[in-house]
Amino acid sequence: MPRPFALPDLGEGLTEAEIVKVLVNEGDVLAEDAPLLEVETDKATVEIPSPFAGRVARIHVQPGQSVKVGDVLVTFEDSAGVASGRGGGAGGGPAGFGTPLAGEPSPSPRREPSEASNVGPPSAASPVASSGQGAGPAAANVTARAGSGRAPAPTGAGSPQVPPSARASMAPTGETAASSVGPVPATPATRRLARELGVDLRAVRATGAGGRVTDDDVRSAAGGAQPGTTAPVADGRAPERVAVAKPLAVVGVEPPPLPRFEQWGPVARQPLSHLRRTIAERMTLSATLIPHVTHFDRADITELDAIIRRNIEPARERGITLTLTSFLLKAAALSLREHPQFNASLDPGAGELIVKRYYHLGVAVAAERGLIVPVIRDVDGKPLVELQRELAALAQRVREGKATLDDLRGGTFTITNIGALGGTGAIPIINYPEVAILGVARGREEPVVHEGRIVPRMLLPISLTFDHRVADGADGARFAAAIVRRLERPEQLLLEW
Repeated sequence: MPRPFALPDLGEGLTEAEIVKVLVNEGDVLAEDAPLLEVETDKATVEIPSPFAGRVARIHVQPGQSVKVGDVLVTFEDSAGVASGRGGGAGGGPAGFGTPLAGEPSPSPRREPSEASNVGPPSAASPVASSGQGAGPAAANVTARAGSGRAPAPTGAGSPQVPPSARASMAPTGETAASSVGPVPATPATRRLARELGVDLRAVRATGAGGRVTDDDVRSAAGGAQPGTTAPVADGRAPERVAVAKPLAVVGVEPPPLPRFEQWGPVARQPLSHLRRTIAERMTLSATLIPHVTHFDRADITELDAIIRRNIEPARERGITLTLTSFLLKAAALSLREHPQFNASLDPGAGELIVKRYYHLGVAVAAERGLIVPVIRDVDGKPLVELQRELAALAQRVREGKATLDDLRGGTFTITNIGALGGTGAIPIINYPEVAILGVARGREEPVVHEGRIVPRMLLPISLTFDHRVADGADGARFAAAIVRRLERPEQLLLEW
C-alpha cells in the first residue's frame, strides 16, 4: 500500500513551515536519507531527508506553500512495488533497492530517477543546512508521535492525512538506532553529519531521548572525525518559490481595519517572507505579554579597547578575529551568575520563576533574510578565545543560511550589539520567553573627569531591557552595574585567556 510521509514535528512548538524547494520529482527512486525537501521554519532552513527508500508516487506540496505538522508532503509507493520494478515507469528501480538491514551499511544518500521519468541531468546546488529558535528539536524523521492521541493538523484541499496505522509503524520503538523499526530517529542536522562522516545511523548506539541518535553519537561512532565537504545536492528542477501573503497571528487586541491608502496615491503590496512574518509575530507576542522596562548605563572600556587593539595580531595568528562581543558575552554570563533572576523564564500559570542553571547566550546577527539569534552554550565556562572562535563560526553559518535548529535554540539571555551600525543607544525587545536582553551601541571617545583630570575616555552605551514582572528597577541597575564593572576591569575576563 502507499506510504505517506507527513511534515514531522520539528520540536519546541513549531507547528508549521514553508516549502522552499522540492528536491525530487514524481517517479524518482530514493535511498533512505536522500534529500527530499527544503522547508523554512521560524528562523532556519531545514533539509528534510527521505524517511525510507522507495519510489515517489506523488508530491503534494509546492514551493511557497505553508504546511502544518501532520500535513502529507510526499507519498511513496509500497516497498514491494519498488523492489519488483512496478509503479513508477517501465524501467522501475533496481532490484532489492530498499531499506538495509540493521547493521548493514546504508546506501549513500542519492536520488536515482527512473527510466520513465525522462529528465535531463540535474544541476548542482549548494546543500542547505538543517536548522530555527534554541535546544534539541524533535527529529525530522518520519513521525507523527504514535500513541500521542493528537490528530494531524488539517491539510489543504486534496492532501491526504497519515493514517494512525502508518504513524504507528513509522515511530521509533527502541532505545538504540539498530533496534529501531523503520527510519532511524535523528534530526536532519544529525543525518547530514552522518552523511558527511560516512557513518551508518543504524550502526550507531543512540543516547538521546526515545532512542534518538544525537550529533555526539555520530561523532563517537566516527572516532571523533570532523565533518568534511558535503557533496552538492542535485536539484535545479523545482520551480522558484513564489511569495504568498499570509495574515499574521493575532495576539491580544484585534487591530482595526486599515484605511484605503490607494485613495491618496499609488501603493505596492509586498508579501512578508516566512522569516519576517515570524519575527513580527514573536515581537508582538513579547511586547504584548511582557511589561518592558529599560535601564541605561555606560561602561568605560578604555583599557578593554586597548587590550583588543594590542591583541588583534596575536589572535589572528591563532585563527580568530578578536571583537568586543566575546567580552560582552563573558561579562554578561558571569554577571548572570550573580543575578540569576535575569537568567530565567516566567511561568505565569504556575506562578513560578524558572531559573536556569546553564548560561546559553544568544547573539543577534543581521542576516540578509532578517534578524537571527544563534546561541552559544555554556558561555560562563568557556575562555574568551573559544567564545570568539565559536561566535565567528555561528555568525558565518547564519549569514550563509546554514544554521541548524540546534544553533538557534536554548538561549537564556540575548545580546544585541548595533555598535558597528552607529547610534547612541536602543531599547531592544525581549526575546520571549527570556526575561532580559542587553543592547549595546557604538563606543565613543568623550571627555571625562578621570583621577582629577579631564581626559579622553572610550565610553560604551548599554541598555538593559528586562521583564518588570520578575525584577524591579533596582535589580536591573545592579545587574547592569555588574556587567559594567567587568567590562571596566578586563583583567578579570582575561583569567582564562
